[in-house]
Amino acid sequence: MPFRTRELLEEWLDEFADSDLAGLAEAEEHESDPGTDPGLIIVRLRNATPYMFLQPVGPGDPKWAVTFGPREQELVLGSEELAGLASELELAARLCAYLEGRSQEYIRTH
Repeated sequence: MPFRTRELLEEWLDEFADSDLAGLAEAEEHESDPGTDPGLIIVRLRNATPYMFLQPVGPGDPKWAVTFGPREQELVLGSEELAGLASELELAARLCAYLEGRSQEYIRTH
């Protein structure tokens, strides 16, 4: 049963409360087929463009997947930018793990 609404995801993002994520991640609603989870979190990257998004793997599944937006050009980074991107990816991995934990908790308690 779908449960990851925009409102619930905004609540989870607020609870995640990582200052490095401030202003970069937002919960969105997206068109979804009946029976699918509408949850979607968009993360805008500082060190790569354009964005990545996190979404549930499927209805009732606590797992989340990360998808990177399409690029039209090659990404060329210096060492500083590469370190920044690595930090952003690590933050996204922690957010994904947090969302999975919250999803598991929600499934257990509802």
